[in-house]
Amino acid sequence: MNDKLLHHRAEGPTTAPPLLLGPSLGTSTALWDKVAPELSVTHRVVRWDLPGHGSSPAGLIGPGATVDDLAGLVLGLADSLGIERFAYAGVSLGGAVGLHLAVHHPERVSALAVICSSAHFNGSKPWEERAALVRREGLAQLAESADTRWFTPGFTVPELVADHRNADPEAYAACCDALAAFDLRDRLPEITAPTLLVAGRQDPATPPAHLREIADAVPDAALVELPGASHLAPAQCPEAVLTALRAHLGGSARRGMEVRRQVLGDAHVDRAQARQTPFTARFQDFISRYAWGEIWTDPTLTRRERSMITLTALVAHGHYDELAMHVRAARRNGLTPEEIGAVLLQTAVYCGVPAANSAFATAQRVLAEEDPAEGNG
Repeated sequence: MNDKLLHHRAEGPTTAPPLLLGPSLGTSTALWDKVAPELSVTHRVVRWDLPGHGSSPAGLIGPGATVDDLAGLVLGLADSLGIERFAYAGVSLGGAVGLHLAVHHPERVSALAVICSSAHFNGSKPWEERAALVRREGLAQLAESADTRWFTPGFTVPELVADHRNADPEAYAACCDALAAFDLRDRLPEITAPTLLVAGRQDPATPPAHLREIADAVPDAALVELPGASHLAPAQCPEAVLTALRAHLGGSARRGMEVRRQVLGDAHVDRAQARQTPFTARFQDFISRYAWGEIWTDPTLTRRERSMITLTALVAHGHYDELAMHVRAARRNGLTPEEIGAVLLQTAVYCGVPAANSAFATAQRVLAEEDPAEGNG
């Protein structure tokens, strides 16, 4: 274990958009057990442990720690993983870290979700008293009351309560020091990342008013209140949290759908959407997010150039139904019939004459449908 880095757990494709998940005080990466695997379908999810919690070294922070110290540790983790820019979601103290990052390191945060958290935590005195208690007596007493602070009556997650009991008292107390000193209210209007606030309506620690305060101050922020949720909403109401996060983090899919329609046409995309089933929904999301939302939006190549490359690749692999669709797309992207013919002629050299022969037949049919004069020219 690297004693200079926060312990973390990474899930999802390394090529997917990065998403960092921050924990609440007293918990571990297990807080996200019912959420992270689903998010990893579309993101490279990295969840981390606070110092002295889970498997993170306790010595990463000490007395008088601040949220800035914790944010620095998160950036160090991201740097070690080669992650320059990331979406971020955090609960309670983890949410405070996200707010700090969005204010002080806006170039690193592409999107922010703050869950059951606050821009301040009811002043310094309660946290100073809790830190003193933990340093004096350990965590047994606080762990006994964890359920009432974290969940609605009758609900518990034993693994998280065990995490609370097993945390390092000195590191836990240092995290309390960080909460005591945290107040970012006057900096909230500076946040530029798209921001989502998620409140648990039954949360006694950071009630909905705290999240509304942030939503009112951060430009264009959205607020979702979850009925039946207390302080650890990802553990108690994972489906509701998933729904909110997916809607907030789906920017590349939305942009991808826009580009997909521009290149392929509304009629084609509408037909594809109409044929979508629960079985194919993830694949359709993958196409919109990855192919259209990330590759086709990359400004390094023009759409004309991308059409030429795509036509060649489809001929090489004999995908003639897809070729027909992309001949139409090439025309939308500004290629003339002569330029399309030149691309297909080049495929005869590098992909083979039979492949090019079939490609010319497909393209001629499509061009004739688009404009009979072109198809016969």
